[in-house]
Amino acid sequence: MKKILILISLLTSVFMLSSCGDKTRSTETEEDDASIQDTELTLWTFPVGNWGNPTAVANILTSFHKEYPNIHVSVEFLNYDSGDERINQAVAEGSAPDLILEGPERLVANWGEKGWMVDISDLWGSDKAGEIYENIREACRDRNGVYYEYPICMSAHCMAINYDMFREAGALQYINEETHTWTTEDFIEVVRVLNDYGAVRGSEISAGILYCKNQSGDQGTRALVNNLYGGSFTDASHTYYTIDSEENKKALQLLYDLEGITFEPSLTAADAIELFCKKETAMCFCWNASIEVQQTINNSDLDFEVFPIAFPTDGEMPKLQGGIWGLGIFDNDSEERIEAAKTFIRYLTENDDLYTRAVLATSYWPVRDMDDIYENDRLMTEYSIFMPYMGDYYQITAEWTKARTAWWQMLTKIGEGTEVSEAVKGFPSPE
Repeated sequence: MKKILILISLLTSVFMLSSCGDKTRSTETEEDDASIQDTELTLWTFPVGNWGNPTAVANILTSFHKEYPNIHVSVEFLNYDSGDERINQAVAEGSAPDLILEGPERLVANWGEKGWMVDISDLWGSDKAGEIYENIREACRDRNGVYYEYPICMSAHCMAINYDMFREAGALQYINEETHTWTTEDFIEVVRVLNDYGAVRGSEISAGILYCKNQSGDQGTRALVNNLYGGSFTDASHTYYTIDSEENKKALQLLYDLEGITFEPSLTAADAIELFCKKETAMCFCWNASIEVQQTINNSDLDFEVFPIAFPTDGEMPKLQGGIWGLGIFDNDSEERIEAAKTFIRYLTENDDLYTRAVLATSYWPVRDMDDIYENDRLMTEYSIFMPYMGDYYQITAEWTKARTAWWQMLTKIGEGTEVSEAVKGFPSPE
């Protein structure tokens, strides 16, 4: 019954958008509108939650066009298979979109660094911008402090455990069910208890799998390693990679030594998720709210309680990997279109009701501290507990694509027996 209620709630969230009423605008705003000339804008959006759904986006644009009849926004929906190539081609042809919805690794570290994007630092002077979490703010600007993205939503990836199996094995004592956290020592004890539980049952139980066939789901394995002993993936200023730190090497060695944790070069994150849902592993290192919904839909026989939990830490607050998505403006040498695009961003973000609508359309969470916008959705409320655990957004570091590849290749080497101290070599040097 729990999963059915969750599913119904999430499937109806898109349609809540059209029922939210707009606030009456001030006379000053209406006077400003009169000075806006007729402008045609293009918005290209990657499939960020339901921003890849034409109906959800149409609801938002209809409201915007009512408020700003002189600005018309047309939309093109991209996908992650061909979206980057589509952008590169458009820029080369001089037909880049005005607005783009995606994350800092593209808007800041890629297109911004190439000089394709408009400096939108002026948008960050509003009171609402001042409420955005600092780690989100840092991810939206380059090393010179220039902002190329205004964030709309965020998500933090966690892991999950089979709550029923933990209860049967006597492992629940090692997790904090209220905060959804645990320590590294707790984690070590859990693996031991699960191994003993499997021996009693006469069947082997995999405590957890470090999948490393490719980069899919690598946000989970990175967060697991970094959290165990307080390591990091890059330095604080995002200028070089720190995988070879003593903290990370200690964590990797621990995982290799723990009986019940296996490195699997032949498995992807999707494979690991499937094994978890089949109750062949007790823990899954790649999990979030969207995955739970998808697995509930795809696995009618999923008959155990999934308990999402942060990665184990050495006592500090967990630092989860996550996603940030927002709007940027391509520089098309038109001040009128740039100002109209900024008007669109202000419209979505400077009024709490309208901003909530924009976030709901993503099926993610606000980038600033707000009341629970999913108060009638039990699953989304449950996962909102992880948002304050969002860690450093190091995906904007140079050579990021090469670093992701080096990560799963490193895990593969360790799983094949390469010494940890040797396997951590080979990450790119951005500078």
